[in-house]
Amino acid sequence: MELKNIISSVAKVVLPFILGGAILWWMYRGEDFSTISRVLTEEMNWTWMLLSFPFGILAQMFRSWRWKQTLEPMGEHPRSSVCHHAVFISYAASLIIPRIGEFSRCAILKRYDGISFSKALGTVVTERAVDTLIVMIYSGIILLVEMSVFGTFFRKTGTSLDRILGGFSVTGWVVTAICAVAVLILLHLLLKNFSIYNKVKMTLGGIWEGVLSLKGVRNLPLYLFFSIGIWVMYFLHYYLTFFCFDFTENLGIGCALVSFVVANFAVIVPTPNGAGPWHFAIKTMLILYGVADEQALWFVLIVHTVQTMLVIALGIYAWAALMFTKRFNPIKK
Repeated sequence: MELKNIISSVAKVVLPFILGGAILWWMYRGEDFSTISRVLTEEMNWTWMLLSFPFGILAQMFRSWRWKQTLEPMGEHPRSSVCHHAVFISYAASLIIPRIGEFSRCAILKRYDGISFSKALGTVVTERAVDTLIVMIYSGIILLVEMSVFGTFFRKTGTSLDRILGGFSVTGWVVTAICAVAVLILLHLLLKNFSIYNKVKMTLGGIWEGVLSLKGVRNLPLYLFFSIGIWVMYFLHYYLTFFCFDFTENLGIGCALVSFVVANFAVIVPTPNGAGPWHFAIKTMLILYGVADEQALWFVLIVHTVQTMLVIALGIYAWAALMFTKRFNPIKK
């Protein structure tokens, strides 16, 4: 492997962690982390956190059922269990290398059920298109309904763009500049990643067949149910965490919807599970709704950490389950 390729591969792994870490350091610099133990043991209602877990799991299961549904019109019939495990592992894998999960789950289906890698990846492209459309629709509706919140905040506080920028310290500007440069580098590497399609012998025909697969979906209402259900489950997984803390439990569903939408756009920045951008986006929105700065910081740190641990746990479970799963044998097919 050429030195240039080695550097590129390392950068794709290291830079997302640097970017996420820089944002987190900037947000939590100077904070007393001994406070978090008191919040976790005395001020947090863990019942609501545990109740949110099934919705996070269902979101991934809905995705795997929908994926199986889009593969069937192309003559591919993977086992539901393998689809579940592949999706669980894909989320966990993306914690290490952002977006790599989309390739890993296709590879798992090929290895265990003999599913065409190109067709599977083509359906993933279809998923992204459908998910983007759904996100854009509900984001537009929610932001329009709750737009008055932003106007009220700026009117009451007298906050202006000049004041926000003027409040940045020298360190803040340095961290912001580093993050901006890192984002540009990551975007450049992401564009170059399209060459991986050739490395795995991907053909445009396979991708196109996946995009057209929706025409052959047997039960379109069920497909739409899964597609919408994925995001409803994601939202409930997030919204129930509001009831874990006394300073967020009364904010209302409007705050949860708006912060959920803003966070969805923030995680476009390629960091492990959105670490950094997700924290900053949610914290900012909670402050807009009147939550104290320190309380907002602890909320995003605890919720994101616990939900990330759930993703890791599901990935480990799926990896262990696949060890006892029969692999595809092309001779017996």
